[in-house]
Amino acid sequence: MENPFDDNYFMKKALQEAEIGFEKGEVPVGAVVVIDNKIIARAHNLTETLNDVTAHAEMQAITAAANYLGGKYLKGCTLYVTLEPCQMCAGALYWSQISTIVYGARDEERGCIKMKTKLHPKTKMKGNVMNEESSNLIKRFFIEKRNLN
Repeated sequence: MENPFDDNYFMKKALQEAEIGFEKGEVPVGAVVVIDNKIIARAHNLTETLNDVTAHAEMQAITAAANYLGGKYLKGCTLYVTLEPCQMCAGALYWSQISTIVYGARDEERGCIKMKTKLHPKTKMKGNVMNEESSNLIKRFFIEKRNLN
């Protein structure tokens, strides 16, 4: 029997978080942290809400997952995030020693790949999971934002 808990399943959950952020006027990036096919953290950008440039979805998810696990390391965990992590988030993910990062859309300008940010040597990264859905949500957000101004 096929495992229903695949990358698309969890990326859909991250996209739901991104939609929540969209509705709040946040750049719609969502994230979930998973261990053993169980979501232990859900987050979306809160930079506008908290007036905090560090309140990215990944940072919120790292904190929530660490609190859930009772420790700072996220070994055995997978982060699903709708946009490739930026340099700041990739640095935090490095220190968390997360096992896997799965992202939706690539950030060609500010992403950790473009910035050549190193991940932990044991961290695996996979991209372009539900890329179109993730990209379209961000594009729609900025189109609507421009039309309001």
